[in-house]
Amino acid sequence: MAVYDETQRRRMLEIARASIRHGLHSGTPLRVSVDEFEPALRAPRATFVTLNREGRLRGCIGMLAAVRPLIEDVAENAFAAAFRDPRFPPLGAGEYDDLDVHISVLSPAVPMQFESEADLLSQMRPGVDGLILGDRGRRGTFLPSVWEQLPTRELFLAHLKQKAGLSPTHWSDTLMVERYTTESFS
Repeated sequence: MAVYDETQRRRMLEIARASIRHGLHSGTPLRVSVDEFEPALRAPRATFVTLNREGRLRGCIGMLAAVRPLIEDVAENAFAAAFRDPRFPPLGAGEYDDLDVHISVLSPAVPMQFESEADLLSQMRPGVDGLILGDRGRRGTFLPSVWEQLPTRELFLAHLKQKAGLSPTHWSDTLMVERYTTESFS
């Protein structure tokens, strides 16, 4: 069920693009006047902004916890995805027109309770759950959209462990996993 209507989604996408455009000229994210937006866009929410160019990932940055108003989080994460993702060089002006901007608004994360890896795997909901995995001071997350590339529970979990800097076969009694869902649009 969608929380945000088409007008709200369009507004978030416009702010994301405006923040990237602003960054190309100023080197800083767009500062939004939060009070000018409706209550749903002022509420604290966590987002990820994913940028694709010519069908390939070009940047993805986000927050796992709601620490600022939604519309501000979108502006900050769009800028960061374009200019601060350490996997890519900063976005160049010639790339802007070809960018596909995708926004994921996260639900609050909920800790999962499990007795074993098999129990954890049985609780995972492919295509629905995003997971945050942590152990031994390491942490990683996959958005629900990652299920498209890693469609089995076993693959998803093994790759998430690797993303967190752990072995794909890692298991311990201190492993922490939280799940969340997203409302995603582009």
